[in-house]
Amino acid sequence: MLIGGVGSIPSDVGIHMSKKLFSPRIGVAYRIGTKWVVRSGYGINTDPYPLSRPLRTNYPILISMTIPAANSLAYVSRTEDGIPPIIFPSLGNGIIAIPPTITLRTLDKEFKRGYVESFNLTVQRELKFGFVGQAGYVGTRGIRQQAYQELNWAEPGAGTAGRALNRKFGRSANTTLVTPFGTANYNAFQAQTTRRFANGFQMQVSYTFSKAIAYTDEVDSSLAFNAPSALGRNRSLTNYDRPHNLHAGWAAELPFGRGKRWMHEKGIGSAVLGGWQLNGIFSSYSGTPFTVTSAGTSLNAPANTQTADQIKPEVKILGGAGPGQAFFDPLAYAPVTAVRFGNSGLNSLRGPGVVNLDLGLFREFSATERVKIQFRAEGFNITNTPHFNNPGTNVSNLRLNADGSVQNLLGFSEITSAQDDERQFRFGLRVSF
Repeated sequence: MLIGGVGSIPSDVGIHMSKKLFSPRIGVAYRIGTKWVVRSGYGINTDPYPLSRPLRTNYPILISMTIPAANSLAYVSRTEDGIPPIIFPSLGNGIIAIPPTITLRTLDKEFKRGYVESFNLTVQRELKFGFVGQAGYVGTRGIRQQAYQELNWAEPGAGTAGRALNRKFGRSANTTLVTPFGTANYNAFQAQTTRRFANGFQMQVSYTFSKAIAYTDEVDSSLAFNAPSALGRNRSLTNYDRPHNLHAGWAAELPFGRGKRWMHEKGIGSAVLGGWQLNGIFSSYSGTPFTVTSAGTSLNAPANTQTADQIKPEVKILGGAGPGQAFFDPLAYAPVTAVRFGNSGLNSLRGPGVVNLDLGLFREFSATERVKIQFRAEGFNITNTPHFNNPGTNVSNLRLNADGSVQNLLGFSEITSAQDDERQFRFGLRVSF
């Protein structure tokens, strides 16, 4: 480890960053007649991710000790033996050795920071009844997306002893390279119709059909596969990919009472029904992808994810929820017991979608000329629709008995939990003066 500004080490530790980062942006808007507008834009943004984030907890600032067991079925040591002694280093001349059991993150001296290209083309038109509609294509490209790549990887069957840096230096702990890796792509069709507030009503409806593909989900995410023979398997749908996304929101003053269409004369009806406002938000969107995994015992490749074998050409989505109810066909997959990766990919299935409705009912009273009182009643998830989490994904929890029956040990393919967003009501009273 090189300690910047100590001994013979310069303060910048020899890391070089480009001084030619260029972020141009251009936008064009063209009006056709009185009701059509076409807009387009393109821009480049340099990846703003600060390197201080992944490197701030490095040795010797923070000492994290990892002592791996011989295999996944063995223990490391006994509790009664205590924690192994931690040796605190001296900074010396700024160059210090790192114990083989201490994890760390590093980066190349010639760090090539990535960038994001953003582009869009939209068409907007004025519609009847105060509505405005627009539709367009929106896309982004992440070039050299930053990721965490494990340098101390192992190929299938190699185990801890066969990790790359263990073979060379006897280093058993994780050694992560913070590096630009691969590309990320997002493509979407986006449509929206809006009605600004007029005559006591406003509304907005938006729909997005999209797809997001990358090697990692975020700029500080780790690769699922680090063995050189499997690096290409990291490219998949992102965990946050939701192809269909529909949202509608509105605010409406009920047409009763003074100045409204009905019951605008003084009376009981006007006093009871006048002044109310109904607001709402409706959402419906796809579920998130998930990976069907398998136990990694036979794989025996640290720093790699093991996926299941898909043994049926098509995986049926059964849609079940709850213990004993399969969400997808559990017999479409099998555990991997050989020294190899499973044949299924990352995020090959998608979990249940979400449908939700929130409503709010408001009314304002004039207590005096200067004092106003507003009553608010709000209901979240008003239909009390359960929003289920993704099902169990480890096929190794499925056991095939001698008689051919299947025993599900820990809920593989079953949904056993939901989001903590059951129906809630909230009431409020607001006094303004």
